[in-house]
Amino acid sequence: MDVRKIVVVVEDVEIARTALQWTLQNLLRYGDIITLLHIFSITRSKSKKKLRLLRLQGFQLALSFQDICNNFFNTKTEIVVTQGDQDGGKIGAMVREIGASTLVAGLHEQSFLYRLAMSHNHIASNLNCKVLAIKQPTPLMTTGTRTKTRTICFQDSSTNMDFSQIEINALSFPEVIPPKIPYHICPDRHSIIWRSRRSMVKKKLINSE
Repeated sequence: MDVRKIVVVVEDVEIARTALQWTLQNLLRYGDIITLLHIFSITRSKSKKKLRLLRLQGFQLALSFQDICNNFFNTKTEIVVTQGDQDGGKIGAMVREIGASTLVAGLHEQSFLYRLAMSHNHIASNLNCKVLAIKQPTPLMTTGTRTKTRTICFQDSSTNMDFSQIEINALSFPEVIPPKIPYHICPDRHSIIWRSRRSMVKKKLINSE
């Protein structure tokens, strides 16, 4: 079985952590390597101290993701923290350099996948791997509130393009009411009669003594 390299995008949003957990539970096979990739923003400041701080914060964030991986037995992980744009260009370059077979990212309002989709019609071909976008379930519309959703659209894209958006939701189980078991006051009347006769015999023996 070939060893697969799975890249999970590390971001400080809850859906990114959910995407990692989904990967560990549903995608990971024995021997696969998970690369936790974090891209911190390019800064105009020439201060090396600020650059080191951004790198350190990104590494600490990636370590918190690695803690999630450590809860799963025999998980091989590596961490890559580097500077780059937030439009997906640097992520694409790193994914190709790593030679990943799959890229997993949490899909949120500020996701790089939206910006990448605007500049590239075929995300998967640009990244040269499978792309899995993990999305939280769309909240139900409440009274007086309208929920706006955004969808990634592709022009001239084929239906078999290797890009998948996965919407996860917690399983709900219907409430099961246990059946009522009728209570038998007198399940076996003969046994009661037999017991009563036996007790009467004992009383007679005691009285005769």
